[in-house]
Amino acid sequence: MLKNKIYKYFTLEIMKLFLTILFAFTAIAWTVRAVNFLDLIVDSGYSVTTYLQFSIFNVTNILTKFIPLSFLLALVLSILKFERQNELIILWTTGLNKIRLVNLFFVISLLILSLQLIFAVFITPNLLNKSRNLIKASQFDYAVSSLIKANDFTDNFNDLTFYVEKKDENNQMKNIFIRDENSILKSLVSEEKKSQNTTIFAKTGFLEKNRLILRDGLIQSKNTEGKFSNIKFEKTEFFMENIKSRTIVDPKLQETVTSSLIACYFNTNENITNLKIDNCSKTSRKKDVVENLSRRFGMPFYIPLIALISSFLLIQTKKKKYRIFNRYFFFAISFIILVLAEILVRYSGFSNLHTLMYFLIPVSLMPIIYFILFRKVASEKLNYE
Repeated sequence: MLKNKIYKYFTLEIMKLFLTILFAFTAIAWTVRAVNFLDLIVDSGYSVTTYLQFSIFNVTNILTKFIPLSFLLALVLSILKFERQNELIILWTTGLNKIRLVNLFFVISLLILSLQLIFAVFITPNLLNKSRNLIKASQFDYAVSSLIKANDFTDNFNDLTFYVEKKDENNQMKNIFIRDENSILKSLVSEEKKSQNTTIFAKTGFLEKNRLILRDGLIQSKNTEGKFSNIKFEKTEFFMENIKSRTIVDPKLQETVTSSLIACYFNTNENITNLKIDNCSKTSRKKDVVENLSRRFGMPFYIPLIALISSFLLIQTKKKKYRIFNRYFFFAISFIILVLAEILVRYSGFSNLHTLMYFLIPVSLMPIIYFILFRKVASEKLNYE
């Protein structure tokens, strides 16, 4: 009964510190990321609501990346705290076996492993996918007028460049220059052949809903045969429904749901059309797919490994300088393992051997380190006897 209370106390202390550190890291990193996302409003013209939703959807991505480091810091700081408050000495004198405490740390690490797997495999990819679809579905044409600035080239749109010499508070524009590289603007002025590389000049103009209304100008275009044509107009209108922001709207691989990545990996066809992944093939894209899957499924297994390495802090040494050295040494080893795990995952998609090695490293090292810990605890007990 007493031991159960002790285990519960240690678990609560470690988990409270873990959640505090994780929240602090996530809050700081998310604040910096949210500032970068302001480009969605300033440069791309999306609404504040879209910006806030997009930023919130990215919180879990940041949280997932900080879980291993937060657990390492929480475990090491907790052990040092218990040692500083002489709680560990009391436990040893009451006959509590250190290996049982090591087992407790390992069980806690399995809980953190499960937590990261849930976030990395299910929650984070789905929310990131929603955030990208949110950008794709959001309308920004109402903000085009706010993006076009006076006496400045505006190239925030795909294949479309605006230049306006003057613009008043009512969004009335003067001396307008528009360069349309891919027939983005659909004019009410009819042409027999599809034009490309269209240049538009106008003395005045304004935006009204999804239409650009221009007066007293010239449309100069080149058709598919390379012939140029000039059309003067007193008034013309362009439909803006095809205008698109330069912001990436298609989900990246890290924003793709796990089930689609798995289907991509096991699909034997060269060109996969039934998946929501562009260019999912057996060549270069498969490497990136394997890397993303290894990050989601493999990275969490390094958490129990660092828990066992940090447990060496429980081993007592007679000389004080060695105790101080051990604190830095085992923390440094655990931190280096996390860094190496992040580096090695980038090479996991190079071949099946690299992938297998990435998963086998933590799994094979855990029993070895546990055996060394067991021997250390046993030899320490014999020395004190």
